[in-house]
Amino acid sequence: MHKDHFMVSRRNFLGRAGAITAAASAAAVSKVALAALPEPVIQTRPDTMPPLVPNTGQPYRPVVTLNGWTLPWRMNSGVKEFHLVAEPVVREMTPGFKAHLWGYNGQSPGPTIEVVEGDRVRIFVTNRLPEVTSVHWHGQRLPNGMDGVSGLTQKAIAPGKTFVYEFVARRPGTFMYHPHADEMVQMAMGMMGFWITHPKAKHPLIDEVDRDFVFLLNAYDIEPGSATPKIMTMLDFNLWSWNSRIFPGIDPLVVRRGDKVRLRIGNLTMTNHPIHLHGHEFLVTGTDGGPTPKSTRWPEVTTDIAVGQMRQVEFLADEEGDWAFHCHKSHHTMNAMGHNVPTMIGVDHRDVVRQVTQLVPDYMVMGERGMHDMTEMEMPLPDNTAAMMTGTGPFGAVGMGGMFSVVKVRKDQKPGDYADPGWFKHPPGTVAYEWSGALAEPARFKAEGVGSMPPLAKPPSGIEVTVRKPAGGHNGH
Repeated sequence: MHKDHFMVSRRNFLGRAGAITAAASAAAVSKVALAALPEPVIQTRPDTMPPLVPNTGQPYRPVVTLNGWTLPWRMNSGVKEFHLVAEPVVREMTPGFKAHLWGYNGQSPGPTIEVVEGDRVRIFVTNRLPEVTSVHWHGQRLPNGMDGVSGLTQKAIAPGKTFVYEFVARRPGTFMYHPHADEMVQMAMGMMGFWITHPKAKHPLIDEVDRDFVFLLNAYDIEPGSATPKIMTMLDFNLWSWNSRIFPGIDPLVVRRGDKVRLRIGNLTMTNHPIHLHGHEFLVTGTDGGPTPKSTRWPEVTTDIAVGQMRQVEFLADEEGDWAFHCHKSHHTMNAMGHNVPTMIGVDHRDVVRQVTQLVPDYMVMGERGMHDMTEMEMPLPDNTAAMMTGTGPFGAVGMGGMFSVVKVRKDQKPGDYADPGWFKHPPGTVAYEWSGALAEPARFKAEGVGSMPPLAKPPSGIEVTVRKPAGGHNGH
């Protein structure tokens, strides 16, 4: 772990601390016990942080959280102790646009928690929100009183209070955490995070991989010029994000050619997302229920992730290039969308524009030739607003936003190096190009004669039609 990755207090977070009496169920921590709490680690940078290699507990190959980080822990008498702080945060969703969200430890989503199968885990949760909260450990096998459903399995965590959850990480896999207290508001405000339980030994259904990326799908409705999500929105979201980042603010996924790559993707939005990878095929090797049997796996390039689900996919990165990776719902690769914009394709605005610009000099028409022109216009936007489609590649405007990134496969990327290598340098003759010469007649036309279709046979003339009328039994000619 690099020293500047995290903002930590003066005390050594990973150092040993005094004994803490574990509660048998989620319970408030007394003021006396607060002195022995792990120091909360806070992270506010929106960058993808390097994997956190464990220096205590059982070893494992760590994951990389896209535009996120892994929460450090301390060991206390054989127990892994973490400290989550539920609090308002400011999340930079893309450069120039910041949202006022709720999250954990300075960010939304919160930090990834990584443990090993069989670990006893103790999580302290401090509530710095203006209302009660709780934490549900989505997909975990644990005692009922640790499940985190306020009112049903525990008392809600009041503002200013700290509760403790303790259980054994019983099975390996990919899980999530989120509130089960006023969750419509709290999840719409960005409260969620990832949990990874690594296998303690070689597992017949879990392969070793070279790179292991994780991220959550989330969505917000933030009006242009504002910063706080509208919490009552059910479907008409205008910002579709990965780990509360929107393209071009989403980092690339950088890998070495020949790497076996795992992607773990969880969906906590209000709709499904068909996630699509260019240039490679992958296998779905796991869900939040655990690793999938090998007999159920088949090659895919798109996998649909429904609400509340996780999908783990793996592929061999054997094709160099900058490969698009995105949600295949076309509206989900746009930002700050308006849902009541009329379709103006094919409408000639020229006369109207001449008249209107006399009154409004900055008047601009959009949509009469499609929307791609929007990617190259420098339209004035309200402060703190994300452009609808933006991002520039080596050949011009990408014309994408929202749930979009790039998997960058390089033969000379060093193992364990996640630094952005820049744009791919295409070998000569491997880029689509404009044709300006004469079009040659297809060879198959010559082989088939004059044209590619056989001539139509002339219909015979003088056809006599006999009609049988249903009534009276008479024939007519």
